[in-house]
Formats: sequence, structure tokens, C-alpha cells
Amino acid sequence: MNKLVLFLLSTVLSTAAIAAGNERIVKTEVFPQTKGMVVAAEGDLEPRSIGSYSLRLYAKKDPAYPYDNFITGVVRLRNGTIEGITFADLDHDGKPEIIVTIRYVGSGSFVTVDAFRFRNKSLQLLTSIAGMDAKKDAVKALKNKLNSRR
Repeated sequence: MNKLVLFLLSTVLSTAAIAAGNERIVKTEVFPQTKGMVVAAEGDLEPRSIGSYSLRLYAKKDPAYPYDNFITGVVRLRNGTIEGITFADLDHDGKPEIIVTIRYVGSGSFVTVDAFRFRNKSLQLLTSIAGMDAKKDAVKALKNKLNSRR
């Protein structure tokens, strides 16, 4: 009986979250370095404006099943909604970094950009800029931040 009640409660809460417009945002792109898939996804059942996001990388194997071969992933705090994934060689090593852009809720005039490096089958945060003017060039700003640390 308790399992049935928990199941029904879980179903109602999930349905209520979807009905309230809390569908999770998921963005995908092909990673130029490996030709595998990069996925950035907001956390399940979290508010659209805050919470977490996961960044996952999958190896290229069978094009019919692009998400079957998980390599690595990370979970980060999120203030806003995931806007997109881009790639740029920020540290001038000939390999692209993964850049996740998160747009603040409200005016939408500010973003957070997180840059990740993929090395030795793992993702690591290279640098991040929070509260950046959304009109600015994220790649240029990230490169400037990295160069100022050297």
C-alpha cells in the first residue's frame, strides 16, 4: 500500500511540475574534438530560474545511438536557464573547450559562461564568468580572463 501511495504522489508531483512549465532544458552539440555528443541539462524537477545543470560527454560510436557510450560528466550550480553550448580554444593548446552559457532570469541582460576542458577522459572547469553583460563576446571575455591569470 505504501509503495502505491508513493508512486501516485511521485506521478502527481511530476505532472504538476510539467504543467507549471518546469520542463527541463536540454541542449546538445557535437564536440569537435571527439565527434561525440555534449549534453547540458537542467536538473530534474528544479525551478527554471535556479538549481543545477549537468554537462555530459558521450563518445561517437554508432550514429543511431549517440548517447550510448558515456565518457564523463559534471554537475554545477545554475543561476538562470541554459542558453547554449559552444566551443573555442581558449587556452591556445589546439583543443576546443566546451562553453556553457546560462542566461539569468528577469531582464535577461546577464549571463554566466562556464568553460570546461576535456582531458584524460574527464571534464574540469577551466574558468567561469558570472554576471557578464549578455551583449559581450563570451569567448573574448573568457580568453581575457585566462590571459590575465598568466
